Amino acid sequence: MNFKRRTIVFEAANIEAESAFWAGLLDGSVEAKDTWHNVWVDGDWHLAVQLVPDHVPPVWPDGGPSQQVHLDFYLEDLEAAHEKTLKLGGRLLKAVDDPAARKGFRVYADPAGHTFCLSWP
Repeated sequence: MNFKRRTIVFEAANIEAESAFWAGLLDGSVEAKDTWHNVWVDGDWHLAVQLVPDHVPPVWPDGGPSQQVHLDFYLEDLEAAHEKTLKLGGRLLKAVDDPAARKGFRVYADPAGHTFCLSWP
């Protein structure tokens, strides 16, 4: 198959906050429409945010509703990404168990409650 575009779509009640968060974290830009925002990164890969007025945020790790999907981002500077995430309105859900470990992750939630991980190496 030859896909023309691959899109991950987040549902949110506040699509302005949600799309601004992801555009800020990924150094992208927002193309806003009434009930749909595209988040473009380097003019290529993007995320989308769809307005769902009754959106119920997932509860991590074992509450309902389930997280259903999450993203993992692997990076070199975990502390810089952590600070940027918090500044943009993200929340830390699970800190690093062992910061000296060869590999690991932290779990965060975006403004709408969707979970994602900042990981290393």
